[in-house]
Amino acid sequence: MQGRAASLIGKGAIEGLTISTFHVLGVKILRAEARRLGLRSTFSIFDADDCFGISQGLLATTDKASLRRAQSTISLWKNAMLSPEEAIASAQNEDAAQTARLYCDYSATLSAYQAVYFDDLIRLPTELFRKDSEARKAWQDRFAYLLVDEYQDTNACQYELLRVLTGERQSFTLVGDDDQSIYGWRGATLDNLTGLQRDFPTLKIVKLEQNYRSSQRILHAANTLIAKNPKIFEKRLWSDLGIGDEVVVNAADDDDAEAEQVVMRLLAHKMLKHTKFSDYAVLYRSNQQARAFEQMLRRERVPYVLSGGQSFFERAEIRDLIAYLRILVNGDDDPAFIRAATTPKRGIGPQTLESLGKLSGELHVSLFEATYRDELSDRLAARSKEILRQFGDTLNRFEWRAKREPAGVVLDDFIKAIGYEQYLHDSNDERTAANKWQNVLYFRNWIAKRAEEDDKSLIEIAQTIALLSSLDKDKESDSVQLSTLHASKGLEFPHVFLVGVEEGYLPHLGRDPTGEGDIAPGRIEEERRLMYVGVTRAQRSLTLTWCRKRKRAREFEPK
Repeated sequence: MQGRAASLIGKGAIEGLTISTFHVLGVKILRAEARRLGLRSTFSIFDADDCFGISQGLLATTDKASLRRAQSTISLWKNAMLSPEEAIASAQNEDAAQTARLYCDYSATLSAYQAVYFDDLIRLPTELFRKDSEARKAWQDRFAYLLVDEYQDTNACQYELLRVLTGERQSFTLVGDDDQSIYGWRGATLDNLTGLQRDFPTLKIVKLEQNYRSSQRILHAANTLIAKNPKIFEKRLWSDLGIGDEVVVNAADDDDAEAEQVVMRLLAHKMLKHTKFSDYAVLYRSNQQARAFEQMLRRERVPYVLSGGQSFFERAEIRDLIAYLRILVNGDDDPAFIRAATTPKRGIGPQTLESLGKLSGELHVSLFEATYRDELSDRLAARSKEILRQFGDTLNRFEWRAKREPAGVVLDDFIKAIGYEQYLHDSNDERTAANKWQNVLYFRNWIAKRAEEDDKSLIEIAQTIALLSSLDKDKESDSVQLSTLHASKGLEFPHVFLVGVEEGYLPHLGRDPTGEGDIAPGRIEEERRLMYVGVTRAQRSLTLTWCRKRKRAREFEPK
């Protein structure tokens, strides 16, 4: 935003402007007005982990799921400008009452600590301006004009801050699109749009209906989709960029077939049209859908970047196993050796690795090779040396098997030999350990399937994975974009594949397949807006895909 403003009015002219998010503006106000709120100017800003620890202590529970739900509810109350006392008064059941009491105790604890949380950064300045006319007038005079972008994503608290800052002058411009309001789950409300004409009777509405991004066919699909939703401000997008390619809808048998179909079509289209990988995006509703596409892109050695979630291959448990595969392929891979040697814990600590590293440097050999050098006896206690040798022997034994035996069998035995499942349960709570173990099993099955289909040994598959892991460190800018629909907002791509367009995924009507929460029935309008955002990311071509059956846990669910 600062760059765009500078290009329009010059770098010198923007020096007097305040260009920030609502939260950064809130911090600026709180630092200046801390005394009025009973805070030191050096108050602390707590992060989610800090507040989770406070809530855990107040509730005296280790149930992380219930703590996360309570924190989410408190966050929504704060964004709706609901005080702890109001939350207690409005509680309709014991769970809500318990959360409201936690909200009250939690707020008192933060105040005692001279600390605020993320949600307080807007709520506290708003409450100050409601009560303190002197502070309110000073900040109203400071901001003669306000411009708010992406206004449809604001919550009740942000709207109230806008109201008190504009005051009687009411000199503001809001840019928003009710058809792109997709953050209701975190407090954004369309009431902020519907209330404008009530609260500001002289409001002037300017409709920006010409679209400079998409072809006519894509816009026709978007208009037809969103026409099903009730309108706050009627509009109809149009484009003079030509009719464009037909919108394509493809069905696939299952998750893996969908990913293969998309990647093959992408590669064929790229070859035919002489495009770049960065011209393509694969958009999906839930993070878990990325996994099949990541694996297919890696199989075809297509560079990609992932946003809106953690890459499956970047998860700690997957990186642990990849480290073992890398060291099986290349004994000189010192970073992989260190990770493998210390995960799970086996008595190889920092001092042991330091001694091994010094010997490795003096002899100009890898850490793995240094493990078997006689000179190591002078550097380490007998027990430490024995543990290192046992670790090296395990790697050597499985390297031999990995070249000769079925990949799935070898990998199963290897995971058991290093005690990885027990390590996950020892290091995490039950739910987290179970999720991580499921990822391990998925990774194991994927490797076994690839090895069987390509008639390759585990060592040959591991060589490919090691190569791709090294490429990950230096990703090309020319990469396919994998993104959730939420994270794609504001972006655009010449060619878009919108996948998983089927009831239960897009739209979600019941439980979120990621397991991260529930999406209540009746949210179809927001789901339609979410798909509208996805459709309008496309400039020249749009392909929609869906599956006849999709795997949830280990079972296929027909569509």
